Amino acid sequence: MAHTADATPEMDEFPPDAGPAFLAAETLGDGLRQARAASGKSMAELAAETKVHTRFLTALEQNDWSSLPSRVFALGYVRSYAAALGLDEQTAIERFKRESPDTSTPLKPPVGIAFEDVRRHSPRVIAVFAVVVLAVVGWNVFQRISRMQAPHPSDIAAPPPTWMKEASTEEGVSLGAPLPAPPDQTVPALYVTRGLEAELTGIDPTDPEAAPPVQTTPVRRAFNPRGAVYGAPANASQVVIQARKPAVLVARAASGHVLFARQMAAGEAWRAPVGAAAAIDASDPAAFDLYLNGEYDGALPAPLTPLAQLNARAAQLARETAETQARAQAQIETRIAAAAQAAPPPAAD
Repeated sequence: MAHTADATPEMDEFPPDAGPAFLAAETLGDGLRQARAASGKSMAELAAETKVHTRFLTALEQNDWSSLPSRVFALGYVRSYAAALGLDEQTAIERFKRESPDTSTPLKPPVGIAFEDVRRHSPRVIAVFAVVVLAVVGWNVFQRISRMQAPHPSDIAAPPPTWMKEASTEEGVSLGAPLPAPPDQTVPALYVTRGLEAELTGIDPTDPEAAPPVQTTPVRRAFNPRGAVYGAPANASQVVIQARKPAVLVARAASGHVLFARQMAAGEAWRAPVGAAAAIDASDPAAFDLYLNGEYDGALPAPLTPLAQLNARAAQLARETAETQARAQAQIETRIAAAAQAAPPPAAD
């Protein structure tokens, strides 16, 4: 009877329709396990009925709250499991809440400086900030004023007297004629070692009675590509047209077919093919340099120039150069032969 009297208060805490075995169990898990055993259902059947994984149902029976998901899902699992076993759902939920209290920390109001403290200390803060700003500004102004100097003539170089108005009796300044522009490219003078020619040829070039010097072709500026080169290969062209500044260059055949047309940039060049019957049309002839056989030959002669004329001139220059070199070689060989004949025979041992 004592046991019945002790159990009466506990029974009054749950609704009367709760299962006796479930209410008498020590924990929620023990009550659920006993109720499942009394129902005769397997864990797989209850998982299919409740749509809850067997892993979570086993955690509920073993009071393993750490294996359950968030508290909201855990409460739903308890409700579904109790309903599937015919137990009171609310009773099971209340018992789960008692045995597994919520450990989440509730939100707390923010902690900060009281508004009255801010109002009390704000004038001092503003005053200190204003003093610092004034000190920085004043220091910069003082440094600027202390470094200011009166304007004075430059110590590097004094202006020439002719530039001064007092030194000239005429109004204004007179300028001389402009100097010519420096050449684009210069060829240094050929260096000749003293005594070498006389040693090799037996003829002293300083001797006034010696033969006249060998005539050679003057060296001219060579073609120097400074950009893209279009047209024929280098071994199949004698005429190269290079842009000195941006301009339009068009090469049109006699049939009207355009061989080349481009807005040339400074430094770009076009190699003309040998034997092509075409005309060179340039928007500005002075903007293009002409190179024949790789050597500078001046600017384009006219806005419209026949390509055959340029190729013929290149061939003529090549022949003249070859003839000049042949004459120079013949003169050198003649001098060497004359020097060999004039030299005394070697003394016999």
